[in-house]
Amino acid sequence: MKTALTIAGSDCSGGAGIQADLKTMSALGVYGMSVINALVAENTVGVYGIMDVTPEFCELQLDCVFKDIYPDAIKIGMVSRLELIDSIVKKLREYDAKNIVVDPVMVATSGDKLISDDAIIELKEKLIPMATLITPNIPEAEVLCDIKIKDKKDMEKAAKLIYEDSKVNVLVKGGHFIEEAQDCLYDGKEYHWFISKRIDNPNTHGTGCTLSSAIASYLALGYSLKDSVQKAKEYLTGALEDGLDLGKGKGPMNHCYKIKSLL
Repeated sequence: MKTALTIAGSDCSGGAGIQADLKTMSALGVYGMSVINALVAENTVGVYGIMDVTPEFCELQLDCVFKDIYPDAIKIGMVSRLELIDSIVKKLREYDAKNIVVDPVMVATSGDKLISDDAIIELKEKLIPMATLITPNIPEAEVLCDIKIKDKKDMEKAAKLIYEDSKVNVLVKGGHFIEEAQDCLYDGKEYHWFISKRIDNPNTHGTGCTLSSAIASYLALGYSLKDSVQKAKEYLTGALEDGLDLGKGKGPMNHCYKIKSLL
């Protein structure tokens, strides 16, 4: 069985972060493991508190995973502190990690900030260059390349600027636009557009976490980067189409929607 590791924060409401990642990996037939670098008190309405683990404990978790069940792919989500980024970079280099998908989580769906300013700099300079793919949404891409994104041409420009700065494949997610869900992948040579129908569902808590962990899962299963993105988008669309409606804010999607057919 193929394996995947998520390094991220924990969402006690179950819709994003570690919980969303593990649900996604299981749904796609991959054995999921986790390194929790922060406990986040949040729900569909907002974020109420963040408690980071120590860098030493983060490293200990990484040692436990890599020395026993080596991951075929890795998804990295929320990392709020500079010191934690340094610990993760150190261990990924030590164990020669492969198939790394970085979701540069900076702001929660609720609008709450999830990362410090100095950690953003460390993310750009040390962690992102190690990745196979980075998956910023529009606001995150604007931070990473320092331009305003208003249309598809701007998405392509942003993807190219981020690539030139990091030499890493970039998937700029266009979910913040009103029209179709259009995502732009730039691999240093070509632009690949992934267009899917927009689902009329306001419950989008954890969509970014889910997409990135799905991409990592498909990479673990041996699919190419382009095919992994396409299949991950199809999975995300299905999870949104299910129409799960929980919580008082922007609720979670149904990561295990395919299981219904087995009941």
